[in-house]
Amino acid sequence: MACVGQFMVLLDNTIVGVALPDMKQHLHTGLSGLQWIVDSYVLLVAMLLLTGGVFADRFGRKRVYLSGAVVFTLASLLCAVAPSLGWLIAGRVVQGIGAAALSPGSLALLAAAYPVPQERVKAIGLWAGISGIGQAAGPLAGGILVDAFDWRAIFLVNVPIGVFLVLAALPTVSESRNPHAPAIDVPGTILSILGVGALTYGLIEGGSRGWTSPLILGSFAAAAVIIAVFISVEARTPTPMLTLRLFRNRLFTVSNTAMVMVGFAFMGSVFFFSQFFVAVQHSSVLAAGLETLPIALAMAICSPFAGRLAAKYGFRIVVTSGLAVAGLGLLTLGFVHADTPFWNMWWRLAIAGVGFSLAMSPLTGAAIQAVSPQEGGLASGISSTARQIGAVLGVAVLGAIVVTRQSGGASFEAGLDTAFITAGIATWVTALFTGLWLVKTQPAERPVPEARPQAQTTD
Repeated sequence: MACVGQFMVLLDNTIVGVALPDMKQHLHTGLSGLQWIVDSYVLLVAMLLLTGGVFADRFGRKRVYLSGAVVFTLASLLCAVAPSLGWLIAGRVVQGIGAAALSPGSLALLAAAYPVPQERVKAIGLWAGISGIGQAAGPLAGGILVDAFDWRAIFLVNVPIGVFLVLAALPTVSESRNPHAPAIDVPGTILSILGVGALTYGLIEGGSRGWTSPLILGSFAAAAVIIAVFISVEARTPTPMLTLRLFRNRLFTVSNTAMVMVGFAFMGSVFFFSQFFVAVQHSSVLAAGLETLPIALAMAICSPFAGRLAAKYGFRIVVTSGLAVAGLGLLTLGFVHADTPFWNMWWRLAIAGVGFSLAMSPLTGAAIQAVSPQEGGLASGISSTARQIGAVLGVAVLGAIVVTRQSGGASFEAGLDTAFITAGIATWVTALFTGLWLVKTQPAERPVPEARPQAQTTD
């Protein structure tokens, strides 16, 4: 049952991207509206992921997991019947709250159900495999549903899965909790949502409202002040949602900084894939779903080997190589055009997928290695949160680049090319930064333990 919840969340991650062109047409919205559809969900997941794990330990893993399933299912229904863009964004916000309880709760339930290490490893392997299937199935499932019905169908598909999950888990899943779980950091959670939310608002709306408008400048100023207050509060509270002292460790800091940039480049690019195929190459939504499969399949196939390669050759070599390969794939995507045939497209997507899959798991493994064994779960959660924050910023920043280029008279295709090239350069800079800063921290020959699977909720 723990695997079903994670499957539902990851299916939703990739299924939405395929439906964005159809949403744009039927909801009569522009690029900023599509950005909010994605970022309103990812923002809540990013800011509540750590809190969701603490809630599960403190109030009961089964209770929080099933509560997340109910919230996610009802929010999916709200999204499916949303009469306007505003209602859809509201539904996506509630979906993000549900996902932030579902994802950490699923892995916590699994760990509690299999206390024997050997059995737990097998169970987590199954969990990771089903998660990969959900992520890879999203583009194809989304294309079929939107082509047969419309964008509302991609949310309705969650309803029967969610109902089945709740009814099946109630009598079969045992409750467990951690009596020593820390208190909930309410001020930190609220400040993090407000701070990153204000920054996201400025980045998404800046292209259309003007970067020097009082509203946009005010949102950036508010974000800076709120984030500064957040850091001050987290440094003083006895049970912070974000343990700042961990960032004194160079390996931990660099790995999480790199993870932010991975989320930035990966999700910021994925946001535009289906839009390129539909709006530029005039493919059907179903065809676009099939055409985006190479990156999802490459990641599903290569991800299981990333931790093993890092353990054998060292974190620095595998991560920097993966980021360099991913950057190459994104840069080549910056030179495609309306007439580029698919046989000359799929390998670019596959290269990017291979590169990102080589980087993600070892980055989490490095963050876990940098802390004490007792703090491994916290480190894994922070790494996942870093990737989600990067995803929020990637969709916002690369979208702002496209909007700004269009405001200057460039075509949508030219804006996409600039966005892909920007993401590729950012990934290469991250590879260089990671390799140089970790030369003294971790020699290439030093093995890194495989990253423990974590809740992946990149939308």
